[in-house]
Amino acid sequence: MKIVILDAFTANPGDLSWDGLKKLGELTVFDRTKPEELLERANGAEVLLTNKVIIDAKTMATLPQLRYIGVLATGYNVVDIEEAHKRGIAVTNIPAYSTMSVAQMVMAHLLNITNQVALHADAVRNGEWQQSPDFSFTKSPLIELDGLTFGIVGVGNIGKQVARMAQSMGMKVIAVSSKSAEMLREMGIEKASSYEQLFSEADVVSLHCPLTDETRHLVNSERLALMKPSAILINTGRGPLLDEQAVADALSAGKLYAVGVDVLEEEPPREGSPLISAPRCFITPHIAWASEAARRRLIDIATQNVAAFMQGKSLNRI
Repeated sequence: MKIVILDAFTANPGDLSWDGLKKLGELTVFDRTKPEELLERANGAEVLLTNKVIIDAKTMATLPQLRYIGVLATGYNVVDIEEAHKRGIAVTNIPAYSTMSVAQMVMAHLLNITNQVALHADAVRNGEWQQSPDFSFTKSPLIELDGLTFGIVGVGNIGKQVARMAQSMGMKVIAVSSKSAEMLREMGIEKASSYEQLFSEADVVSLHCPLTDETRHLVNSERLALMKPSAILINTGRGPLLDEQAVADALSAGKLYAVGVDVLEEEPPREGSPLISAPRCFITPHIAWASEAARRRLIDIATQNVAAFMQGKSLNRI
């Protein structure tokens, strides 16, 4: 069976192995694939693995041998699922592989904003503490999290872990979620009656919902106006959940204390983003998912998905 990985580099830049897939068939690995390279590289493949390379109806029509598309991620919007089903092409994804890593990044952004460890460490390295007249030297406010309210939008696998971590630091957790109030209560979470309640009450808002027509620009000027000027906004979900200009304007006007994001509307931001130059905005380059442990799980699950397909079984089938 011919297996082709179209964009392998982000999942495995060389520190891990594709040996499990090599045992399942004739494996060809490409670090990156441009749109104009897709058809030539995918030609003759029965199994295609993709992360960001788009497999649309036109592509499928030109690949008669294609039987399986494996998405090397949880989200699968890069594949025309309806067309795949029409053609009898199996499609799988990798659920829940990065839960702990993404939750950890949420806390990393939160603690960076509240404690400014890097800022103060750099100040010490630059000799500023040596010149201070006092034994304790601070360059920014330090914020204690105990007793604050942490608001979560979306209580899936990641949202649940983030809630657990926030609770461990003494924070009250409220959430907008499709889960019932009783289910949330069992996790120690209070169900918010609306987005408006959550945005107005929370000291920290963290986004963990899928990107849909309803949630695109979920954080807009109207909802930002509800937030406390001392509030912190964190987005490790999908870039378009934020109206980036509205968020940048709120930061510049002092209507929002700080923002931590791991995702932007355009990635990489070749045309720029208003958030890049916004004050008190901390951006990481879509790396929350990319710990070695998470990437190893991704490769292991991808291999299990293909093996199950070859055995006529359904595993993580969309």
